[in-house]
Amino acid sequence: MWACASATRRNSRGLEAPANYRLSDALLELGKCFLPAIDTTDAVKWMGNRPATPDSLPVIDASPRVPSVVYAFGHGHLGLTQSATTAALVADVLAKRTPRGPLTPYSISRFDT
Repeated sequence: MWACASATRRNSRGLEAPANYRLSDALLELGKCFLPAIDTTDAVKWMGNRPATPDSLPVIDASPRVPSVVYAFGHGHLGLTQSATTAALVADVLAKRTPRGPLTPYSISRFDT
């Protein structure tokens, strides 16, 4: 079975907003230009919500409860773009090295109330 999950609902539309497959349908048609033999007969469309934070910044931080667990989420539409930098920062946190940049803006504790 082939799944086409190339687009997601944006949180700004609300959690109950119906799925809009217009973008994923367009991307699938474009993809057929590069993969003309692709068989989508049993394809299943799926769409989910993007993880997002209230301030639109990702969380990149060690868990305060389990320091060997490192959070790296909430990149919105920039996850792939920021993946290499995030991976380097996560490696710094796990290796207990001084990070390549300040992590305070990305701390999970910024949401403590």
